[in-house]
Amino acid sequence: MSQHLLMIEDDSRLAAMVGQYLEQNGFSVSKAPDGLSGLARLSQPADNKPPELLILDLMLPDIDGLEVCRRVRAMSNAMAQIPILMLTAKGDPMDRIIGLEMGADDYLPKPFEPRELLARVRAILRRKTEAPVSTAANVLRFGSLTIDRDARTVTVANEACDLTSYQFDLLVALAERAGRVLTRDQIMEAVRGRELEAFDRSIDVHMGRIRAAIEADPKDPKRILTVRGVGYVFARQQE
Repeated sequence: MSQHLLMIEDDSRLAAMVGQYLEQNGFSVSKAPDGLSGLARLSQPADNKPPELLILDLMLPDIDGLEVCRRVRAMSNAMAQIPILMLTAKGDPMDRIIGLEMGADDYLPKPFEPRELLARVRAILRRKTEAPVSTAANVLRFGSLTIDRDARTVTVANEACDLTSYQFDLLVALAERAGRVLTRDQIMEAVRGRELEAFDRSIDVHMGRIRAAIEADPKDPKRILTVRGVGYVFARQQE
């Protein structure tokens, strides 16, 4: 069965040429002419066949590729993890840096040779296939936030978050009970058995540091919410 790709590109001639070339090389390709229609296809894929890779133009007529990339990484379903190959006519290296920081997996400036695009697509999909996969039961995903309990890592939009081992345990305790309001004592009980650290009596300090690592705006948190007078709740829907 051919691997399915989605290309979001407003240049219809380029999209047709690239789509034909990729299909000749064993892929099936869907196309969207702008960012919003592309996001709609990701949210509700035709024939329930979600794409395995997104080819995304930076310059689009409605919202730009960076915003599309940000919204994809913030999705609450499996599409948040889809590999993204970003295309751009701009030569500014800063565009590449920003694109990669927003969660793109690779970057190809225009004009490009179709063979190079094909090689990059194959390389990205090969890395995806070859990458070690944790069992679903040990990976928690909430939009662009991924918590791997086996590897003891936390990422947001594929960027690693700097947490201490104890803060990781606190985050897992909350995430495993998403949607439940927990008192500070219940949170402490959930991570019992670990040696006490200097700030263990101040859960609030740890929560502040966790928020700084995983929230887009720690002062306006969307993931770990404070329930005044009670404790904390880890939001089920965060982005």
